[in-house]
Amino acid sequence: MKQFISFVIKESRHILRDKRTMLILFGMPVVLMLIFGFAITTDVRNVRTIVVTSQMNPQIQAAVERLAASEYFTITTTVPTPKDAELLIRNQKADLAIVFSKDHAIQFIVDGADPNMAQQWTNYATGVMMNMQGTLVNSKMLYNPQMRSAYNFVPAIMGMLLMLVCAMMTSISIVREKERGTMEVLLVSPIRPLMIIIAKAVPYLVLAFAILITILLMARFVLDVPLQGSLVWIFVVSTIYILLALSLGLLISNIATSQLMALLISAMVLLMPIVMLSGMLFPIESMPTILQWLSAIVPPRYYIEAMRKLMIMGVGIQEVTREITVLTGMTLFLLAVSLKKFKTRLE
Repeated sequence: MKQFISFVIKESRHILRDKRTMLILFGMPVVLMLIFGFAITTDVRNVRTIVVTSQMNPQIQAAVERLAASEYFTITTTVPTPKDAELLIRNQKADLAIVFSKDHAIQFIVDGADPNMAQQWTNYATGVMMNMQGTLVNSKMLYNPQMRSAYNFVPAIMGMLLMLVCAMMTSISIVREKERGTMEVLLVSPIRPLMIIIAKAVPYLVLAFAILITILLMARFVLDVPLQGSLVWIFVVSTIYILLALSLGLLISNIATSQLMALLISAMVLLMPIVMLSGMLFPIESMPTILQWLSAIVPPRYYIEAMRKLMIMGVGIQEVTREITVLTGMTLFLLAVSLKKFKTRLE
């Protein structure tokens, strides 16, 4: 046990001495949280809006005031015809025009260059104008009443960072030993080879939890994202996911023969699928069928789904048993394959 602890301390010191690695490990979560929380956002704010009407009766005036009072729209001008509004939109002087006709019908003219934002603008405007005809219609947004994109991005960033840090850094660390020829020295030491690998993974396990805590603290106190569910279950599911990532890193280290190859494999196998197929940015239900099938083998998909349920929805552990079962199965499979490959390579 003393030898094992010595190897853990040795690896920890090696990581702590590398200031650039530490800056990446702890700087990347902070930067990504700030970027996704404040810069890269799908929230609707200050949509430049034109009101198209030939007359301003009390009903239309009340609707315009409701629109202007919301934080989503900024009334820039009023024009008499839809052609005038379309010309202003084409000249990039407005984003949305609301046309009030004499028969009390409402039409939206929207800048559709970005179809996703155009759809959101239309949905928001429709919600504000719901009671135009004097019939009160109330809508209630569960879990995210302010419709803030940070609620969606925080679990996604957790899934991406934990996978990249654990898998990529672990694989590069082991391959570095092989490149330098020090792995052979370690393997002839009294400690068993498997314990050496575990000792190298332990510091990254601790770092992963430190990153997880950093993200949760920033989510709660910087981005004001509530943690509705149990922290215990959040850490339990995260532990399974971190072990999965470490197993994947071990597998990559068995395949790669250089640090560059390990980095490239990690980028191809991890980064692109996480961003494109995990549901981080794009809804899986909207993808073509073949991509939905491919997303079923992407581990972050299940972790992100579980975190959204536990953190945002505040459900119990029974509601994420499917995700936990899949992640546990993947962890056991990757760990078995990694250890088998590792023993084969030792021979």
